[in-house]
Amino acid sequence: METLFSNMERELRTQNAPLAVRMRPVTLEDYVGQEQAVGPGSWLRLAIEHDTLSSVLLYGPAGTGKTTLARIIAHRTHAEFVEVSAITGTVKDLRREIEAADSRLLVTGRRTILFVDEIHRFNRSQQDALLHAVENRTVVLVGATTENPYFEVNSALISRSRVVELGPLDDASIRTLVKRALVAEEGLGGAFELEDDALDHIVTLAGGDARAALTSLELASQMAAPAGTLPRASSGTPDGASTCDAPVPLIITLQHVLDANPRRGLPYDKDGDMHYDVISAFIKSMRGGDPDAAVYWLARMIDAGEDPKFIARRIMIAASEDVGNADPQALLIAEAAFKATEVIGYPECRINLAQAVIYLCLAPKSNAAESAIDAALEEVRSGPRREVPTHLRDRHRPGSDEYGPYLYPHNYPGGWVEQQYLPDGLERGVFYQPGPRGWEAWRMEAIGRDRAGS
Repeated sequence: METLFSNMERELRTQNAPLAVRMRPVTLEDYVGQEQAVGPGSWLRLAIEHDTLSSVLLYGPAGTGKTTLARIIAHRTHAEFVEVSAITGTVKDLRREIEAADSRLLVTGRRTILFVDEIHRFNRSQQDALLHAVENRTVVLVGATTENPYFEVNSALISRSRVVELGPLDDASIRTLVKRALVAEEGLGGAFELEDDALDHIVTLAGGDARAALTSLELASQMAAPAGTLPRASSGTPDGASTCDAPVPLIITLQHVLDANPRRGLPYDKDGDMHYDVISAFIKSMRGGDPDAAVYWLARMIDAGEDPKFIARRIMIAASEDVGNADPQALLIAEAAFKATEVIGYPECRINLAQAVIYLCLAPKSNAAESAIDAALEEVRSGPRREVPTHLRDRHRPGSDEYGPYLYPHNYPGGWVEQQYLPDGLERGVFYQPGPRGWEAWRMEAIGRDRAGS
């Protein structure tokens, strides 16, 4: 029941809440971005508008609007909206809410929407506690997670829900949110103006994260406000300003933004999707021979504090997987970079890593080694049992005199003689297909000439 005191408490909480919380929209009309996920005609938008939502998992990076969508559902639905913390919640908490939902449904016919933020933090037993209630629609689950639900959420729970992925907001959406916060009464109330280059820098710093953008704006406004005043004024005026005259907005400059954000931290979760996305881009850039891109992704990992030995191991793998014998020196350079990370460490080993990365980018490429071993393994695992040709067998056993003659290559011109090495049923070239570049190609040409002359 709403009272004068509860209204006053809510107003006080709102006034002291961060700008990002104060600016959280409560209607779909005010929601910015994510057109693919919640735009006109989308399943999620129609489900919210018609109040027919079924269980859904909202998946995406921080600051992309997952919790905001949950709040919009809470304001829009006629169902009971309850929330359980995935950080502090227990199985007992879940069962209590599920029992209350079941009773509510039987007594009043009212549905319950259960919101679980950061649902991936629930352990398996906590997630299992939700299965029966979700399957029977005792509750409609709205789960939000920054981690890939296909890895972090029980497959049984996923099969009972719909996964909706949210991506980083585009720059235009971030600009819209920042400009809205400048003038909105629940935001900065028109007390500040933002210079264009300051706005550009806030958008760049945000990297698609709406919460980060609004936090940067709030911190910059604090830097711009005179000492002893608040960055946001009631009735749209800065504290201390006279209401008799039109207030003069304070100017937020680029320097204010820089002072409020002394160091930019791009998202990089060592245990999450961003980690794997960045390392994937790093490897593919080396494979594609783009030194600028490879060094950029290397810098992203270094700046985030990634273990340099982890990076060096990926470089060593790429040296054999993607360069191979087109340039055998690549593996030695990669090994030297790994040793440098062990002996030197950060910050200096960044140079060793960069040298190895650039070398691999510029080196000729061949995946013949990987392709050969993978094809051979497939034959070993799926093909028939093949015997070692008798002339290749060990001679230190009774009866070996009956084996066919082994031809010792060093006794022949060029150190080579035609001889069967593969087991019966396999022909030369079945596994190894040399690449057309670098040392590998040159050696195959030289071998061909030598054998033709022998």
